[in-house]
Amino acid sequence: MTLPRTPSFRLDGRRALVTGASSGIGAAAAVALAEQGAEVWLAARRLPELRALVDEMRAQGFAAHALPLDITDVETTEACLALLPAFDILVNSAGGARHSPAIDTQPQDFDFAVNLNFRAAYFLTRAVAKRLIAEGKPGSLVNISSQMAHVGGIDRAVYSASKHALEGMTKSMAIEWGPHGIRVNTLAPTFIRTAMTAATFANPERAAWIASKIKLGRVGEVEDLMGAVAFLASDAAAMITGTSLLIDGGWTAD
Repeated sequence: MTLPRTPSFRLDGRRALVTGASSGIGAAAAVALAEQGAEVWLAARRLPELRALVDEMRAQGFAAHALPLDITDVETTEACLALLPAFDILVNSAGGARHSPAIDTQPQDFDFAVNLNFRAAYFLTRAVAKRLIAEGKPGSLVNISSQMAHVGGIDRAVYSASKHALEGMTKSMAIEWGPHGIRVNTLAPTFIRTAMTAATFANPERAAWIASKIKLGRVGEVEDLMGAVAFLASDAAAMITGTSLLIDGGWTAD
């Protein structure tokens, strides 16, 4: 008999766009894709940090480009992407929140989270897919979601709502674009140790809550996500679309 062969995790010859790429999860995702041979465009608003990361990646022999971009400006983002080659891979890691008890939520904080985590993600994903469809190319589009897209959380009503919306968007887009060979998924991590989560970990009550929920007994590190990013982008995940890959240390197992 002929033995089956494991599909390749390599991404040679593919172009990838990673947003929110100047630090944290986005930076790790960009490195993960570059390690597998992809040519990566790193997009973010913080240009000095972005350029420093790109310089470091190039020094390691990776194909990397800095792309100053604010994805909440939908029109400018679409115009920018129209000037670039089609992207075979998207990892949208741009996101944020202003946490508070639900009863204290301010309209401006609601708008900040929803505009960045959902509205901007929606139109960015659409723009990348639209170009792929026009050129008759397949692709893998990944939005960084959260375990909070599957559960609720203290002080996280707005954040959870925006990520639940992201999951619904992903499933619908996967249905529509599947016939074009475009896969759309989310990656849903637990609390990952980054600059954005530092304030949460510094709060003893919140840190205790997190520790009580993660069954593996530790918080996540950005390295815990890198293999999953490369996997979803690659042919090894060729039959995966419309789903959420939870990397939550068992948080949602209850």
